[in-house]
Amino acid sequence: MTLISMFEAAVQQYNDKPALAHKPKGGTYEDISYAELDAAVAAFGKGLNALGVEKNDRVAILSENRPEWAITDFGSLKTGAVTVPMFSTLTAAQVGYILKDSGAKIICVSTEKQLEKVNAIRDEVPTLEQVIIFDAIEGETPEGVIQFDAVCELAGEASDGAASEDDIATIIYTSGTTGNPKGVMLTHANFISNVEACKSLIDVSETDVLLSFLPLSHVFERLGGHYVPLFSGAKIAYAESTFTVAQNMKEVAPTVMLSVPRLYETMHERILRAVQEGSSLKQKIFHWGVSVGSAVSSAIQQGKNPSAILQLQQNIANKLVFAKLKEATGGRLRFFVSGGAALPQSIAEFFHAAGILILEGYGLTETSPVISMNHPGKWKFGTVGAQVPGIEVQIAEDGEILTRGPHVMKGYFNNDTATAEVIDGEGWFHTGDIGIIDADGFVKITDRKKNIIVLSNGKNVAPQPIESELVRSPFISQVMVVGSERKNLAALIVPNFDALKAWASENSIETDDLSAMLQTREVQQHIQSEIRSRLTDFADFEQVRRFALLEKEFSQEDDEMTPTLKLKRNVIIEKYGDVIEGMYPEDA
Repeated sequence: MTLISMFEAAVQQYNDKPALAHKPKGGTYEDISYAELDAAVAAFGKGLNALGVEKNDRVAILSENRPEWAITDFGSLKTGAVTVPMFSTLTAAQVGYILKDSGAKIICVSTEKQLEKVNAIRDEVPTLEQVIIFDAIEGETPEGVIQFDAVCELAGEASDGAASEDDIATIIYTSGTTGNPKGVMLTHANFISNVEACKSLIDVSETDVLLSFLPLSHVFERLGGHYVPLFSGAKIAYAESTFTVAQNMKEVAPTVMLSVPRLYETMHERILRAVQEGSSLKQKIFHWGVSVGSAVSSAIQQGKNPSAILQLQQNIANKLVFAKLKEATGGRLRFFVSGGAALPQSIAEFFHAAGILILEGYGLTETSPVISMNHPGKWKFGTVGAQVPGIEVQIAEDGEILTRGPHVMKGYFNNDTATAEVIDGEGWFHTGDIGIIDADGFVKITDRKKNIIVLSNGKNVAPQPIESELVRSPFISQVMVVGSERKNLAALIVPNFDALKAWASENSIETDDLSAMLQTREVQQHIQSEIRSRLTDFADFEQVRRFALLEKEFSQEDDEMTPTLKLKRNVIIEKYGDVIEGMYPEDA
């Protein structure tokens, strides 16, 4: 069984049903049936054959989510080729590195903007023979570039280079927080084992619609928002961009949606901001509704049925408080799925109080990716779920999470040394994450092994739980805890500027000059109070004693975050070195 055989089986079963949906500029969403998708995949595969693509050749994809991405993926796999997906946000230099390291023969780009990146480094990639562009180019097509539609019209022969389950399907380059990315080799069998494990836990069917906006170049969306739904008869609607997700959600009315925690945090922040701007009566109704929802949520988590009175109150709360939130998701949502980073437990609890379940899972690119997941039949907030069927998970003596099974990658491309560092002689993959497995079998992540802060007194501190607690404050948007080899912890804090400005105005503090406002004694004391109140349950050595308020959010554009919105701690520490040193004057 391969990804192509599973795709072909889905086409046969769901033939005329919609597989994909996209929204042309200025238009409305248009469906593409499974049969139409299959025809496009076959045509593109033949076109690749005509261009000389053979089994095991690498076909790179540099594009936003769109139908051509799916067609390129399956069309390449149909020829026995290996896809090399890339984040559309990468720079020309980063694209050049991946093309050279993978030895890509073809690259498919979405737009002329992406084409410019390739042109800037094309001479540095001797293996690159052809560039295929999805968008139509006005005027004459440049030499060495061919239109996607033209490739589909090439009279190539059907490939005889069909892959086997042990063949490499894709090489995904880890975004990495340090050093050059490594190419993770995932086989057809890796993906299929994970697809089957996920499908056994979560019922996805032809009645489901997914809104896809996380990059398909990331394994989380590739597995959960691409292969699982297409092999289940569901429809995938592509968001126009990350900036139109809210509007597209209303248009598409998804039943299932995958996201990283930042989307849920942003939705939560907007709700609280709207409440703060409302009348005192509206605020009271909101808080009453949340308390009712929390009581219902608590009963459900304990396996109990809410009382008749509580159910009546819930119906009222849904109409008065939560109806608009559900409307904003399109009104048909069965559940959200969260991955890629830690989801604050408070966010999961808030949404469940509102009647929306967020299912958090855990995995890595190297594990195809899912290791554990919460699912509708078994979930626990504050955990990443129980291990999925067919794999092994154990905790090493130092607390590191290890896993073994058919989901573990074949290795890093052209890097046996790095492979040997993470897969031991018994086949255990060392995740680099610290965690526990509780009495009920749920996995809980503490932090990344390399992120552990060792204070000068020898105490080990996991920064992630502290950071997750601090961002619960309505006045804190982002935070990074530091303190390695110091006496105590400090934090770089990006405030929630809107909320903080509103608070400052209410307290007669000038807000026109952001820098000056952040340095006022009142604002500093307010943030200090927020820190203290949030960390009351943490040990003395886990308290954040100093902090600095930053005037700009951490971002991908400034190379401070990965494409999956993880903080690049080493980059941030280097960039804000002077600020950090300023928080430790006694060490100067």
